[in-house]
Amino acid sequence: MLYLCTVNVQIMAIGNVTPDSFYAASRLLSPSSDSIDREVLLAWAEQSLADGASILDIGACSTRPGSTPASPEEEWRRLAPALTILREEMPEVSLSVDTFRPGIARRALEQFGPLIINDVSSGCPEMMETVRQWKAPYIWTLRGRLDLPAAHPEYDDIDLILDPGFGFIGSVKADYECMRHLDDLRRFHRQILVGVSRKSMVWKPLGLTPDSCLSATQALQLYALEHGATILRTHDVAATSQTIRLWQQLND
Repeated sequence: MLYLCTVNVQIMAIGNVTPDSFYAASRLLSPSSDSIDREVLLAWAEQSLADGASILDIGACSTRPGSTPASPEEEWRRLAPALTILREEMPEVSLSVDTFRPGIARRALEQFGPLIINDVSSGCPEMMETVRQWKAPYIWTLRGRLDLPAAHPEYDDIDLILDPGFGFIGSVKADYECMRHLDDLRRFHRQILVGVSRKSMVWKPLGLTPDSCLSATQALQLYALEHGATILRTHDVAATSQTIRLWQQLND
């Protein structure tokens, strides 16, 4: 049975100010200088918003499996100029910072808030206290542990957005087992973010690559919408917008 959605589904556009994120088309650094390319960044942001995104998610430290994280200093060196440009040119746009470091989150909130904090690490007391202090929406990556919010009632006062954590659960098989139980998160009455865009759970079973699995990504996004997703995090905003519009057509 289709999940009859009464809320507005949002699109989060993925932008990486990194040289090594797994999907090269999402990288917004200048390849020649390893620094922010202002024109490229703004073109990406403007196109993402025109295509239907309502949140721009900026990451400055790759978290792809097997990668070596950038140092905190390097992460901030990349992140701060990107946030500066976007705040100057698009002050009303909703921005998300993709970081697992409480210190980076705190600096970003102090200098550029309000922001959403998108943390793939499953959180820690310091990060939770940071977002609580700043009243920042917090994307809590559950890494397949869909009952985790029930185990932490002390976080009920935080503006939590629940992310099952596809790609961080441990295996493609585990990702699909988690997807089958996505509905379980609806009992917490929080927004549910699903990010499957071009991830290994999409392309590996089909023998594809991240570059060639857009239509397969859309298939899983549709399933996620039917089972409670309210935010889709994606590299491909226009295609994701089309998926949402057709799903909404089915539910009219």
